[in-house]
Amino acid sequence: MSLFEGLKGNNYEIRGLYVEEGITRRLQALGLNDGTLVTVLNRKKNGALIIRVRGTRLAIGNHISQGIEVEESAG
Repeated sequence: MSLFEGLKGNNYEIRGLYVEEGITRRLQALGLNDGTLVTVLNRKKNGALIIRVRGTRLAIGNHISQGIEVEESAG
């Protein structure tokens, strides 16, 4: 599933980044790599997501969140 489909308050593990190469490199520099745990903190009306990754809050747009493949995680 994509991160865009994620529910507020749930934890997910990143399985792949499927966005433009420049965006992929930037996300990896921010710590969004395969196996990284992220938590969906909030969902905005315009489709943007607020996530927590490695102790930092990030806002990502719906185009990017649709290109991040995740699976649900317990932790």
